[in-house]
Amino acid sequence: MKTIRDIYFRDLKHIFTNWAALIVITGLVFLPSLYAWFNIEASWDPYGQTGGLAVAVSNNDAGSVIRAQPINIGEEIIASLRDNRQIGWIFVDEPTALRGVQHGDYYASITIPSDFSEKIASILTDHPQKAEIEYTVNEKINAISPKITSKGASGIIEEVSRNFIKIANGTIFQIFNEIGVTLESELPTIEQLRSLVFKLEAMFPEIWQTVATASEDLSKANEIVLKAQENVPIVAQLAKDGQDFTERLGQFLDRSRENAAAAGPSIKNDLALLQQTATATEQLTALLLEEKPDPAAVKSALDRASRRLALAIDITDKTSSLFARLNSMVGGNRLAFVTDRLGQIKTNFEQQAAAVNRIREVIDKGEKPADDLVQSLNQLSKDASAWIGDLLNRYDSEIQPLILEGLNKARTAAEQAHTVLTEASRSIPDVQKIINDAAAGLAFGGRELQAVQQHLPVIEARIKALADLIRQLESEGNLSEIIDLLKHNAEEESSFFAEPVVLKENKLFPIPNYGSAMSPFFTTLSLWVGALLLVSLLTVEVHHPELSYKSYQIYFGRYLTFMSIAILQSLMVTLGDLFLLGTYCVNKDWFVFFGALLSAVFMLIVYTLVSVFGNIGKALAIVLLVLQLAGSGGTFPIQVTPPFFQAIHPYLPFTYAISMMREAVGGILWDIILLDLRMMAAYVGITLLIGLALKKSINRASQRFIKKAQESELIH
Repeated sequence: MKTIRDIYFRDLKHIFTNWAALIVITGLVFLPSLYAWFNIEASWDPYGQTGGLAVAVSNNDAGSVIRAQPINIGEEIIASLRDNRQIGWIFVDEPTALRGVQHGDYYASITIPSDFSEKIASILTDHPQKAEIEYTVNEKINAISPKITSKGASGIIEEVSRNFIKIANGTIFQIFNEIGVTLESELPTIEQLRSLVFKLEAMFPEIWQTVATASEDLSKANEIVLKAQENVPIVAQLAKDGQDFTERLGQFLDRSRENAAAAGPSIKNDLALLQQTATATEQLTALLLEEKPDPAAVKSALDRASRRLALAIDITDKTSSLFARLNSMVGGNRLAFVTDRLGQIKTNFEQQAAAVNRIREVIDKGEKPADDLVQSLNQLSKDASAWIGDLLNRYDSEIQPLILEGLNKARTAAEQAHTVLTEASRSIPDVQKIINDAAAGLAFGGRELQAVQQHLPVIEARIKALADLIRQLESEGNLSEIIDLLKHNAEEESSFFAEPVVLKENKLFPIPNYGSAMSPFFTTLSLWVGALLLVSLLTVEVHHPELSYKSYQIYFGRYLTFMSIAILQSLMVTLGDLFLLGTYCVNKDWFVFFGALLSAVFMLIVYTLVSVFGNIGKALAIVLLVLQLAGSGGTFPIQVTPPFFQAIHPYLPFTYAISMMREAVGGILWDIILLDLRMMAAYVGITLLIGLALKKSINRASQRFIKKAQESELIH
């Protein structure tokens, strides 16, 4: 131990007594910091600066007309992009945009074609067409910019789709809302008519009893006639009100029939969107079945499929609720097959979503999903597409006619009720005359009572017919419940369909900027670079011919010198990260301590390679550095790298070194730190074993090779 200390303290003395050596050592302490600081500062907030990415936008949309209302969706998109600062949108004509993309003036271009609004408006026709937005990108300019600009283009498509869904469904719910308001405004008249009809119907047994006893008691008959005279105005008013009500009810049902027909295209559009989701999932399976699919493309496709399926599930559920309401209005449960089929489609989409999640879990593990799982997803998507296609094919020929048939039936019943009340209204003067004649006849005797008995059955039959019609209407559904269902806020309902699911993000161990998040990687990398610089400029051997040292004494004595300088390098790097750059770090003390520890371990590894293998060891240290750059997962997740780097990932020092520094930056979990420390201890043990067991023998065997190489006057 004394000899090792002597070597170490002699090195320190030489450093501080030789000004040239002190300058070189000072530079070596400082240089690794520049490597870390410049890289961290350069990557501080790249995704917050995307407003500088120039993307050309050209609008050729000629506009269109929907129900006499001019529209130009292209102009609406341009207006929204002018307020968007996430990308550097530049508005030019199409030739300028394409020329700029080719020459690198713009990273990408987006062109809205002339028939964009026209194709959107085709949803109200028998042959709707999908609108397209042309996206052109120059991928040779930069590797990352196409991903960012593509996200901006996708955002435009999602915004247009979301607004379209909101407007289309808003039309449907606005129609139902108007129906509900109309019914509610007429509710007092409806209730009054209902009460009067049932009250008069209930009075007939009493009237009959009175007429039956009239012959025995003319005085009582006179009282009954007087009572009938009092009720005749009520009956007349009742007949008049009922006649007006049935006329308004018929008009209302006519409007309902027109509104139901107008809502058809919007409902078909929702079904078409669901079918597009099923078709997109089927296309996803084709990508998964490729022999060597692009992992990034697969993951992106899985994310899109997951979002579409979540939206499709909610749209299916709401559409099913809509048809349930229509079924209750139509009566006879004749639309039950539609709600049943929509229930099957919703279950299918839920199964598709579960399959997509399982496939994503398999791919995240770096494995290929089983063919039977992909085929199952393929079959589910085909079934869903077929079912939705069946509903679309049957809508015009079967579903909508059922809705209109039910409304026509209600319209016929209203017309019959109107006819009955019209006849009743016409009969009121006759009834009045009969009662008046009866009142006059009572003064002369009971012979006129027979005339009353002859006409009373006709009046009773007509009143009962009206009461039965009201009961029939009530049996098909509670009017208040129907009104409540129809009066739901149309704007809120359509807004829900436009964005049924909102992402609630919870951040664990949040790091405020990209530079701080990358500081563990660049700091770790700079420590290894610092170790390489030291072995490149400082010798690992002790040159004192007058003294005789053993191999292990030279190994440990000179390593202490290298380790001391390496720790100074780590202090310069970590303290500069924290206080010069101001990087975010939860546990600053541990960040500095872990940096010093890692620097000592890296120095031991690199020093041992050079001490044992000489210049070949330097090459090995550089090779190990190159492997760790790609295989440590410091920049991209290790799961997206080729299989070779995933295979070596668990055995690389950078893997655990970066993990330790990340824990200090984001917040320490000690079970992770303990695993990392155990792995560092294993690297130290393996390195010491190599250094102590092989140094003497390899150094002796390589002396002749080194001497011959030095004779070239090119290699030291």
